[in-house]
Amino acid sequence: MPYILKKYYPPRNVFFVLGESLLIFLSITLVYMAFRGTENFMEIITLYGVRALVVTIIFQSSFYFFDLYDLGGFLSFHDAAARILQSFGVGCIFLAFFYYIFPIYIIPNRIFWPGFLAVCTAVFLWRYLYNYVLNKKMFAQSVIILGTGKVANDIIREMERKRDSGYEIVHMIGEENTSFPLPKSIPVTTDIEQLPQLCRKYNVERIVVAMDDRRGKTPIQQLMECKFMGYPIEYGIKFYERLAGKILVERVNPDWIIYSSGFKKGRLLTFSKQIIDIFLALVGLILTLPVTVASALIIRLESPGPVFYLQERTGLHEKPFRLIKFRSMQSDAEKDGPVWAMKNDTRVTRFGRFMRKTRIDEIPQMLNVLLGDMSFVGPRPERPVFVEQLAQRIPYYSVRHNVKPGITGWAQICYPYGASEEDALRKLEYDLYYIKNMSLQMDFWVIFQTIKTVLFQKGAR
Repeated sequence: MPYILKKYYPPRNVFFVLGESLLIFLSITLVYMAFRGTENFMEIITLYGVRALVVTIIFQSSFYFFDLYDLGGFLSFHDAAARILQSFGVGCIFLAFFYYIFPIYIIPNRIFWPGFLAVCTAVFLWRYLYNYVLNKKMFAQSVIILGTGKVANDIIREMERKRDSGYEIVHMIGEENTSFPLPKSIPVTTDIEQLPQLCRKYNVERIVVAMDDRRGKTPIQQLMECKFMGYPIEYGIKFYERLAGKILVERVNPDWIIYSSGFKKGRLLTFSKQIIDIFLALVGLILTLPVTVASALIIRLESPGPVFYLQERTGLHEKPFRLIKFRSMQSDAEKDGPVWAMKNDTRVTRFGRFMRKTRIDEIPQMLNVLLGDMSFVGPRPERPVFVEQLAQRIPYYSVRHNVKPGITGWAQICYPYGASEEDALRKLEYDLYYIKNMSLQMDFWVIFQTIKTVLFQKGAR
């Protein structure tokens, strides 16, 4: 778990979540001590400690499912307050169910409601303070960007999109570039000789080399001087990858992939993924059996045609296989040939639209997992007719076929549903990041995130 938090969740966000956990726990515990005193210290540690922990876990789980730990975006005070109150309401409902099943953990009303008020106050104050820190860029690492072209602008846009990145660009060095206008708030100099002086002036914590073309233009002498002065230096492509959780497909050279430390598939990882896939598929098929039977019956009653829809997809090493899904369209939906999926697709049946929103149509794909055609986590398998088009137009597109396709994946949880060549390019950036950093920890993180995506019906079409 520490590996997951460090790699996929910024350290300052981990501090925020743990800090809020402590505040919720202490709010309940201190209110109890105020009402009952500190004489029964062992009762505080055992019974009420567990009770406070239950409240903490349930409330924070509710915050998570309401996206209240997605700190990168901007929310108005009104929207944030409304979402917090909604999550508290849902949390109280789940607490009521939990207390009904385990009455021993019930907190008496005369303690619970003052404690709940204390929790609300602590959460609002904590979040106000943390948002103040983010908006003022306090404790952010200062960065100098070497370059003013495409890569530098990609980094700037990503940092503007994620205010919790933990970095602040204090200066940029490079030629004036009218094709990519830079924010006026960031000072720019064209004199590369000033790099060491600027590092000392701003006491920078990182130099990012984001030049579009480094051949013969990289300031070796200045970078060497900064290196020996103790300033960390990082390639722009690698910095962007860590910042955004994706790889700039259009910017990387083949040698970057060849000499990269990632893209490893050891035998232990491959074997472990297979065992976990089989276990999850068997458990999933058993748990969803009632839904499967009911869905099959409704499909048969609603429109003529088979219950299941078999569609050819491209799998591992570009080997074709038959993807199994519940039929969500009319049986003659592709009589004129395959086309990209569309928003409000008229070919989709009424129950099919519901299945797509709730992901019920994808339940049979667990059979593909048992057959060895798919994994639970991996790049989404595409149809051969589209693969041929995309491989010709998008660089490194075929790399995604070096791992088994998945029911869910890093791209599915990070990028909204897309059905175009531009969307395929954007999703490939996330797919390559997953392939480069593939691990069991990342798979579990993706599955955990997918649960929220399915429950809140995000990205379905």
